[in-house]
Amino acid sequence: MINYTERIQRLMQDVVWRTPALGFLDLRDVVVFGRFGRPDAEGAFATCHCLTLPETEPGYYFWKDRETGELTRRSEWFVTKTPEVMVRGRRIKYLISFVLPRFCEQTLTRSWKAELYDEPVKRTPWVAKLDTIIHELYHIDPGATGIRQFANANGKRAPRTHGPEFYGDVAAMTQAYLSSNPDPDVIDFLRWDFAGLQSRFGGVAATTFSNFPSFPQRYMSPCTALPIETAAGVKVEPVKRLTQPPLYTERDLHVREFTGLAAPRRIA
Repeated sequence: MINYTERIQRLMQDVVWRTPALGFLDLRDVVVFGRFGRPDAEGAFATCHCLTLPETEPGYYFWKDRETGELTRRSEWFVTKTPEVMVRGRRIKYLISFVLPRFCEQTLTRSWKAELYDEPVKRTPWVAKLDTIIHELYHIDPGATGIRQFANANGKRAPRTHGPEFYGDVAAMTQAYLSSNPDPDVIDFLRWDFAGLQSRFGGVAATTFSNFPSFPQRYMSPCTALPIETAAGVKVEPVKRLTQPPLYTERDLHVREFTGLAAPRRIA
């Protein structure tokens, strides 16, 4: 059985070594894990999750009457926090998740990104997966302060994390990596779709977290230090209580088999 996230992490290390623009990355600060997603459903193929975001200032939600505009409900005060992930004593700064089996089904021939590539790369369907892997690595900010930001023409920070040159930069890095003649053993697993992987390797597994299908995510924590002062008749809603661990360790990393329909079985 192929451990797909393990193969991706090995490929990432080779990409970082061969790609100067990503040479600042220390992949010991990154955990790669799998999430389930059907290939016939819309959604992302992969996502970069930042674990270095600071705690927010206290805030609250509120609701108003549509007709009168009067406040009818509000939440208690809360702050938003990031859970910690510690692996063998090292604090993890980023998580990169790959959605299986959806990630395995993407092809360059069905993507608008094909126009960013030169011949004959644009006619090589599995390069779409390599593009996505480099795309997620490129999201990591060199200062490890969050997701990489881009500037507008006026020099101000752009609100989106995909600047005008982002996709072109990723395509250029992908083509440069392929031109560096990487070891076929490192990249060949990308050539197969999910059914092909199952047939060739007897199954597909990936690292997941112990609370699968959940994973470490930002959460709201009540801020009891601030009093709640409201007018009569305004209901105060409690913040949803934490349902995930505030701290994950290597003991929370499990290997789970993925199928085309689910990820039903933990195997390690």
